[in-house]
Amino acid sequence: MNLKYMKEALKEAKKAAKLGEVPIGCVIVYEDRIIGRGYNKRNTRKTTLAHAELIAIQKASKVIGDWRLEDCTMYVTLEPCQMCSGAIVQARMKEVVLGAMNPKAGCAGSILNILQMEEFNHQVELITGVMKEECEAVLKEFFKDLRVRNKLEKGKQE
Repeated sequence: MNLKYMKEALKEAKKAAKLGEVPIGCVIVYEDRIIGRGYNKRNTRKTTLAHAELIAIQKASKVIGDWRLEDCTMYVTLEPCQMCSGAIVQARMKEVVLGAMNPKAGCAGSILNILQMEEFNHQVELITGVMKEECEAVLKEFFKDLRVRNKLEKGKQE
């Protein structure tokens, strides 16, 4: 089951890459159906709030008709940041399934684990490393291409 939905999250991440966005994708599942999808659109929308997780949470909440996503599972290709981790806790998400960890900004275990802090009134079940290599490969390819594009742009300016 985890592979099926992580593949869907990877499809979302690839949509972001096609826009020149950092390829992060997310789906939210309720009763074995996807009720929310999102991919990173931060540069496209010119807002820090356009993260894949937040977009998917908004869509899922609209489908369910409630801000509480208590029986839902989120599949996301990259470990959520502090903002998204906070939103996941606030939405009362049951479970998060992660692909790649994010040692520079991850708040589901890398830097800290907001999802499972006992100080909060809700903790989220967490599964990590699902399709880790595939999720990392999409990110590595994107940043490799970005470095090449940046080098070419720099060469044109000189």
